[in-house]
Amino acid sequence: MAKDFDTMENSNPSSNPSIHDVSDPRRRVVLQGGVGALVSGVMAPWLAACATTPATSGPLLGFKAISTDAGDALRVPEGYVARAFAPWGEPIGVAGNIPDWRHDASNSAADQAVQMGMHHDGLHYYPLDGSKRGLLVMNHEYTDDGLLHPDGMKTWSSEKTMKSQNAHGVSVIEVQIDDGGRWQMVRPSRYARRFTAATPFAIGGPAAGHSMMKTAADPAGRLALGTLNNCASGQTPWGTYLSGEENFAFYFRAGDNLDAHQRRWGLRKEPFYPWYTTDERFDATKHGNEPNRFGWVVEIDPMDPSSTPIKRTALGRAAHEGAWIAITKDGRAVVYSGEDARFEYIYKFVSRDKIAPGGGNVTKAQANRELLDHGTLYVGRFDADGSGRWLPMVHGQGPLTAANGFADQGEVVIKARQASDALGGTKMDRPEWLAIDQKAGEVYCTLTNNSSRGRPNMPGVDAANPRANNSMGGVISWKEDGDFDGTSFKWSHLVLAGDPANERAEAKGNVKGDIFGCPDGLVLDARGVLWIQTDAHATQMYKGEFKNIGNNQMLACDRTTGEIRRFLTGPINCEITGATLTPDMTTMFINVQHPGETPSDRSDPADPGKYSRWPDYKPGGRPRSATVVIRKRDGGVIGT
Repeated sequence: MAKDFDTMENSNPSSNPSIHDVSDPRRRVVLQGGVGALVSGVMAPWLAACATTPATSGPLLGFKAISTDAGDALRVPEGYVARAFAPWGEPIGVAGNIPDWRHDASNSAADQAVQMGMHHDGLHYYPLDGSKRGLLVMNHEYTDDGLLHPDGMKTWSSEKTMKSQNAHGVSVIEVQIDDGGRWQMVRPSRYARRFTAATPFAIGGPAAGHSMMKTAADPAGRLALGTLNNCASGQTPWGTYLSGEENFAFYFRAGDNLDAHQRRWGLRKEPFYPWYTTDERFDATKHGNEPNRFGWVVEIDPMDPSSTPIKRTALGRAAHEGAWIAITKDGRAVVYSGEDARFEYIYKFVSRDKIAPGGGNVTKAQANRELLDHGTLYVGRFDADGSGRWLPMVHGQGPLTAANGFADQGEVVIKARQASDALGGTKMDRPEWLAIDQKAGEVYCTLTNNSSRGRPNMPGVDAANPRANNSMGGVISWKEDGDFDGTSFKWSHLVLAGDPANERAEAKGNVKGDIFGCPDGLVLDARGVLWIQTDAHATQMYKGEFKNIGNNQMLACDRTTGEIRRFLTGPINCEITGATLTPDMTTMFINVQHPGETPSDRSDPADPGKYSRWPDYKPGGRPRSATVVIRKRDGGVIGT
């Protein structure tokens, strides 16, 4: 989610060391053949795409890099074609309810409930017929209400609240490719489904039924209404979809008398969204436990349209960017996650039980319905010598006792930030997307930036790593000591983003290849290419340290040679996010979020296309987030 970095959350007052306090310049660059030396894991890749890697020859990066750009268009290399489809407002294909999109945004709240949501983010492809037909499942992170309603936010009503809530959440759509190589949505489809801020979600894990999860509407504390601010996503080995609930604090009114728990979670006197004026559950002065019911990783079974989605509380509460899974040698699931907030943490969860195979009348998803409800949660500590520890977040161990404010494991996961503070986790610079090399046992994580680093009364840096006011961000990596369930690891900086032409040393970076800043999305494909997507905010772009970088972009990294090559640039002020490939790797889907976003995150209702008219380019039209399908003109593998 693009943010005004002067107002985004920064609510960690603990004295825990930061990643900059422990950085060492000798570990900054590992893009020099390190991957080839890694020990291979004994398990075969579990994703179908990884199991069916197409045979290719030649260099890993076989495309010609494109230049930076600041125009209102999406660009890809020579030999490739990119087309937007499934934009905000497009009907998803619910049988008997397929309302057309209206370019003046006059669709009703009821229409929006069966149309593509706003601001597409993380997504995954689920094959129905290999690489020819499948499901796309994607997040819709937030709304620009200035665009969502015909008159913007000049007035507010219950209808506008419902429409805004229905533009949040997750979409499931069916897609297929025709004989001419053109992908289309399948409508109607029995799989088509929307999850919104009003959809019932079951609550699983140690926080289910906890006193801090109970509300007047749900006295049992086991059924939450809605998911929101869904950002990145992961795909499980048993065929489900994991979505992270990120900046939920922006939606709740906390009034004048915030308690310590609310302050630690970034709640504010007045929220960014006026939902509470017509939907009382978003008024935390009246419903104090309602915010505790958000900030979870949610699990959705896209193959079963009748299934109830579940909030997996054993994975801990956070401003979750997303969740990504590795598999141990004995078949257990390991879930890595970070939270997109300044000075917050990286987490790992190891399941108690092995992944069940399913069989007969029981699908693999059904056989693993409770797998993520039982296991051990850890927070990461990154030490100055390049080693690290996973600190168990288990009630009764160390400081996590009733005397310190943690009555039980439910309270530990609800107060995961406070527990991480107490344990001494390392405060990171906005850990966002992760990517896992299952064979090599290596994990990568984007640290997007942190404009507060080194400011007065904020955590500083040491002389060995002077990235104060870390505007550019970077990618960190680590390898567990042993299997993925290990409690120690070795870490290094994969790359520090930046531009060598910058005058400020902290913003130069050490990129080998094409310059970039603010890495966010991260995807490792079956050939081993690490795809990096960027999210510099409109307030940063086109000036100062970012004047040479242009619009947000997607780059490809060859981890063996260290080269980073620009593959795609997006339209004005957009974020490039989400990437998934068909099993044969001849089609890549990505998302373009909030094209034309203004620095205030609100477009002018009088001229909604003032900053961008992508992708429709219609006179008087509105910019629309959309999915983009990318193909090679010769039908070959993406990136070759």
